[in-house]
Amino acid sequence: MTNINLPKRFEEYADARKNGFLKVKEIKENGGKVAGVFCTFTPLEILDAAGLHPVGLCGMSDETIIDAEADLPKNLCPLIKSSYGFAVSDKCPYTYFSDIIIGETTCDGKKKMYELLGEIKDTYILQLPQGIDRDYAPKMWESELRRLIKTLEEKFGVEITEEKLIKAAALRNRIRKLYCEFLELGKLDPPAIKGYDMYKVIEGAGFSFDLEENCKKLCDLIDSTKKAYEEGNRPVEKDAKRILVTGCPIGGVLDKVINSIETNGGVVVCFENCGGIKPVRNMVDESADDIVSAIAERYLDIGCSVMSPNPRRMEMIPGLLKEFRIDGVIEIVLQTCHPYSVEKREIKKLVNGAGLPYMAMETDYSKSDLGQIKTRVSAFIEML
Repeated sequence: MTNINLPKRFEEYADARKNGFLKVKEIKENGGKVAGVFCTFTPLEILDAAGLHPVGLCGMSDETIIDAEADLPKNLCPLIKSSYGFAVSDKCPYTYFSDIIIGETTCDGKKKMYELLGEIKDTYILQLPQGIDRDYAPKMWESELRRLIKTLEEKFGVEITEEKLIKAAALRNRIRKLYCEFLELGKLDPPAIKGYDMYKVIEGAGFSFDLEENCKKLCDLIDSTKKAYEEGNRPVEKDAKRILVTGCPIGGVLDKVINSIETNGGVVVCFENCGGIKPVRNMVDESADDIVSAIAERYLDIGCSVMSPNPRRMEMIPGLLKEFRIDGVIEIVLQTCHPYSVEKREIKKLVNGAGLPYMAMETDYSKSDLGQIKTRVSAFIEML
């Protein structure tokens, strides 16, 4: 296969996490405030309106897991252990510089980890409703967001007005629409970008603190990628099998799983995971009579497996299978992640019911199973 060079814009995202360390240091030196966040349920509009700079803290390597296991059980999700390990070892500048950390009661492991994290950093925990089928769930979540607003106002001496929230919602909606446009480049046949490169861009954009600049960079990247594609610069073979990846957050297993797919005849054209398309298709209704209620509604609609029942995810996946013309689905389940592990039975039924092959892959952040993953992925794609 001919080596195709990606548009130069991609290089800006390669070291985004590292470069972000210097930016967050500069923010702090200039009197700015930083909020560390873990989850797509965190209402970023509220943090923006408070003048805070949100940054993702989820651990994405096994480097600090041994530090975490001094306090946490070994048979716990690697994402939780890695996140806590980076905090307790002071190896993550983002955690170190955070003025407040916003957690949320998604899985049991994370919410108990936040209790320990609170001994290291000022940690605020949002109480997330566990079922969106209850009449009281929207009001409960809205009351949680109003409580967060009051807490931030008191802690940081700011006023979070309706006007600020509407402005923040408009900007976040712009960014989400750009993410959607970028991710939908995977609909092209062949796709305009490999899944690995696509995910690195989304990951890198999360460490950009200037939202307007982020919008501009994403616009330029989309335009340059489309232009390169139209000029015949196609990084993916036309006969590559089109894979949808679903399941747990994949930052810590991106290299071994996604690379295994894309070096064995497949290409990931759609990520349904919380770092992919699932959270960015929901917009805040900027024209709503009550902007806090509109923000609450937007976040509560994210189809995460912590919800029971979880209709949003089941409703979304069939549409994605058709939109992206999927050949097969690979679900990534991090070891001991009970919500996704239990839910995979329903996902398998759903995918097989659409006439497509499905494979679940349980893994952790180590490289010990890399050979097994390559073998299983190769066999799955060959079957397609």
